[in-house]
Amino acid sequence: MSDRTSSRRSFLAATGSVAGAAALAGCSGGGGTETEADETTSGGGSTETEPEETPTATEAETPSSGGTLNRINTGTVTTFDPIAATDTASGRVIRNVFDTLMIYENATTTAVSQLATDFEVSEDFTTYTFTLAEDATFSNGDPVTASDVVYSWERLAQSNNSSRAYFILSSIGVTHETEETDDGSQYKPDTLGLEAVDEKTLKMELSAPFHATIQMMAYTSFAPIPEGTLGDIEGYDGEMDYEEFATSNPIGAGPFTLEQYSSGTEVKVSARDDHYRGGAELDGVHWQVLEKSQPRYNYAMNKNADLFSIPTTFYEPGKVNVERTDSAGRMLGTYGPVRNGETVNYVGTPTIDAFYIGFNMEKVPKPVRQAFAYVANQELFINEVFKGRGQAAYHFMPPSTYPGGAKEYTNHAESEYPYGVGEAQQEKAVQVMEEAGYGPDNRFEVQFTQYQSDSWKQMAQILRDRLSSAYIDMNIEQAPFSSLLSRGRNGKLEAYTLGWIADWPAPDNFLQLLNPPQTDTSLSAPISYINWGTEGADSDVAQKAADAYETVTNNQAPTEEDQQARNEAYVTIAEANWEDVGFLPIYHSISENFWYDTVQNFTPPGGMGLSRTQWDDAGVDR
Repeated sequence: MSDRTSSRRSFLAATGSVAGAAALAGCSGGGGTETEADETTSGGGSTETEPEETPTATEAETPSSGGTLNRINTGTVTTFDPIAATDTASGRVIRNVFDTLMIYENATTTAVSQLATDFEVSEDFTTYTFTLAEDATFSNGDPVTASDVVYSWERLAQSNNSSRAYFILSSIGVTHETEETDDGSQYKPDTLGLEAVDEKTLKMELSAPFHATIQMMAYTSFAPIPEGTLGDIEGYDGEMDYEEFATSNPIGAGPFTLEQYSSGTEVKVSARDDHYRGGAELDGVHWQVLEKSQPRYNYAMNKNADLFSIPTTFYEPGKVNVERTDSAGRMLGTYGPVRNGETVNYVGTPTIDAFYIGFNMEKVPKPVRQAFAYVANQELFINEVFKGRGQAAYHFMPPSTYPGGAKEYTNHAESEYPYGVGEAQQEKAVQVMEEAGYGPDNRFEVQFTQYQSDSWKQMAQILRDRLSSAYIDMNIEQAPFSSLLSRGRNGKLEAYTLGWIADWPAPDNFLQLLNPPQTDTSLSAPISYINWGTEGADSDVAQKAADAYETVTNNQAPTEEDQQARNEAYVTIAEANWEDVGFLPIYHSISENFWYDTVQNFTPPGGMGLSRTQWDDAGVDR
């Protein structure tokens, strides 16, 4: 199977701020993808929990109409094509230009109707019928039809430009045929189980139930474009050059259109007057591209940005004043005074993500991996390295997605985590190494590779010092994000730092990275780089995890019975990871956002993050 159809590589570079990810990648709006550092990340919530409370909008109930919202984009936009984008920088803009059938309401984990005004699901959960909004149009004036959706999803499955084919072919599992090619089994074009029943009715057939189907419909990869716009799939010559569409003229059904784009410099979108949902209060949104921490902070302090993040280097925890915490865990209040003397508005939101240390098990023996876990103190790292901007992680599943929620997450960790909660166990690290035959004259040398981040470097130095007395010599290196990923895919890493942000808010989206068959770096598209269960890293524990993940795969219906089977399997995988230490979880981030009073009627985002916000309700008053 090709990278295009099998890859689910959704990595966040484990970097600077715990709340930190300046997006190089983010699955078009924060979904499970490669990301850089030092901006507050977004995520959070669970499809199995009660709907999150929608926080009260700040400032005026009725915003001042018009005005441009000024923001900072922490990475360069790479594309405006929804099926091609794998970076958060691009996703922030794409979310504003394109509508999807469903949307995460106020960036919470509750998926509500957008282009789809209604939907029906068959009793066996394999047939979905969507009704599209009657008056929805694209920015070129064409009506949005079911045929447009069929064409767009065919692009998602078939186009060489698609980075998310597995979303529709594997994750949701829309019925389709395959054919044998020189590259193995591939999707057979034009065989998707989709039907435009009429102009406004779409029918979708799944090969088996999938519990997060509706949530996946909120992902921007599923955003429709007018049928025939591009000629990158069979049967279409294309009405527009692909480069034009992807870089200067994206046509979507969202509330904004692209007005200005300068690669590496700035992006601006303008509000549509003819949008079917009534249009935005704003005239537009402008993003200045600033990748480094100091320029970003200066830009915000000079009031060139209305809403912004504060890099960890300049963040002072004592200046946060939390006035209330809502039922979804969002902390609302003020921060300041900042450098310019202003006290700004503040929200901190628990996110659906996990940052971790990964181990190539073929190169790093189990006793060494366990020693890492024994000397790590996640609470210390959060408080002293990352300035309190996150939650200590003991599971790869974020707390809100853990079976039973955050309380059960904590209970399970406190009762079962073998390496110490809130403490380092130096003596046990020495003991496990000595029992394996290591000692003063037989030390183990390991290469520790991380993203270029001062915060993570500080944490690495703490680990290095503690591991030294356990007969481990740890060499620290920093690598560009792209190099880190490339080396990981090729099996060239030993110990490394990365992270994951949700494609959809459920445990299996995370635990696929701990499914041993998908961790083999000899494959063309490993999901993670730990080689769990491969030659030289085989174990009975790996088989236990693989069997549990198969249970997840075989029990995907949105029923209580299947959910219970999945929940038990999730915990089995988590405990298997503890035993073999493929991933050493470090933290779950808290997305922190700051804004001046110029921003009116701003509803703080829920757990799916600010990059999932469309900005059609906010206003600006200067």
